[in-house]
Amino acid sequence: MRTDDFWQLIDRARAGGGGEADAVAARAVALLAERDPADIVGYAHHQRRVLAASHTVDLWGAAYLINGGASDDGFEYFRGWLMAQGRAVFARAVADPDSLAELPQIRSAALSGEEFESEDMLAVPWEAYRKATATDLPADRDPVAVPDLNDFWDFDDEEEARRRLPRLAALFVEPPEE
Repeated sequence: MRTDDFWQLIDRARAGGGGEADAVAARAVALLAERDPADIVGYAHHQRRVLAASHTVDLWGAAYLINGGASDDGFEYFRGWLMAQGRAVFARAVADPDSLAELPQIRSAALSGEEFESEDMLAVPWEAYRKATATDLPADRDPVAVPDLNDFWDFDDEEEARRRLPRLAALFVEPPEE
């Protein structure tokens, strides 16, 4: 599966659904299950590549600010939610995590405390393969390397958050007292 095919399937799943990540995931499972099993395997491989590319310290920091914390699993599920937002939002967030501050749902979450995660989006290829073949998705024979994140910063350090992610910090970190 090519990059364009991967994102086009997600766009089709997003169409008409109001953007709720778990609903996008359910539609993606249905759409993907209609395809050849080799396409589903290709989707799974591409999803691993997308997750590896988005495994960055500053995006993790953004998820931490937005969701009020982000464990390893929480960061994975945040990126599942981010995939459900479509290619343009995902690519922009990977290149500039602070750009997430421009999304209306993120801005409103600063007031509501809503969290953004979708474990279901990460399960799409496994669910689709099982639905299409009644068997488990085969193990990936071409694993994707996940970057080593040795340059973590303290996500609870408000000054560092303001320096690295100023727009998100303005939404999620209390302004300094004067």
